[in-house]
Amino acid sequence: MEILQATSRKRETYEVQFTYSPLWECALGIAAVTNSRLINTLDKPANYWKKLRESLSENLSHHLDYVEKNDTWKALLQLLHHDESNTLDEFCNSIDLLEDINFKFICLPYIGEKFQHIRKKAAAGDENARSELKRITHDNPFFPKYIEFISTTDTQKLKKHLMDVMTFWYEAVISPDIERTVQILRTDYESKKQMKEKLSPEELVQWATGGINYVPEPSVHKVLLISQYVYRPWNIEADIEDTKVFYYPVANESLSPDDKYMPNNFLVLKHKALGDELRLRLIKLLSENNQSLQELTDQLNIGKTTIHHHLKILRAAKLVDITEGKY
Repeated sequence: MEILQATSRKRETYEVQFTYSPLWECALGIAAVTNSRLINTLDKPANYWKKLRESLSENLSHHLDYVEKNDTWKALLQLLHHDESNTLDEFCNSIDLLEDINFKFICLPYIGEKFQHIRKKAAAGDENARSELKRITHDNPFFPKYIEFISTTDTQKLKKHLMDVMTFWYEAVISPDIERTVQILRTDYESKKQMKEKLSPEELVQWATGGINYVPEPSVHKVLLISQYVYRPWNIEADIEDTKVFYYPVANESLSPDDKYMPNNFLVLKHKALGDELRLRLIKLLSENNQSLQELTDQLNIGKTTIHHHLKILRAAKLVDITEGKY
């Protein structure tokens, strides 16, 4: 079908901004080490995370168990977006100074401008608003439980937990290697910024994230790209007021900037993903038509856990995607 262009109005787009900080790396590290479902798919091997957990203090381990149970890593990221602190002390002070209702409002997930009044009521303790917020987010794997926890938990206890887990993780994991971490993040940040004048916003997001095609959405005026090393190879997507956020994995070139033969990490991911017979069979099946996890399991006669693991690897390599439950 041919379309006759009868308007001079341009399609809306968004502004792209970049940032990095060891504080983001700290919060994302806490998220990574407590995500048992994804930890085996991260660049750093599962044995690294196992040894790391074993080396941590009892106090920090206790807080990490609390994070895993209540998904409080989400609150850390929400609070970092709110304050944009430069140092750990500034971040902890900003949490300490927040009034209870405002603190809970920030911690609760942003799910759209039209639901902000419900979010505010839930933060203030309104039980009906809390139930409505949970109903609206029922499709999300952890939001309803997280909303219930944030809305009903003791504010001072939660504040102390968040300040403690950030401080203990920063001291134990970030500080010993902070110079190298900051160098990697800064190198990637600078390389991405250099491309900002050469690519359109949508091309820039696709290039930086290794393949995410993010088209403009109503009421989203900015895309914030935050470089991260600890959660490679995954992109993590989030929403805050008028902004789409991608915590994107730094490129291989940023890990060894002086090595001109360092291959692109997304090419490496694709190569690794294709080096398995079962994953090649999955790609063949999905090239013919979209299928659910159950349908793939039935066709291949292989356990769901195994199929799901291989699909995660294919998704990380941007060879497979999922929409409305179909791969």
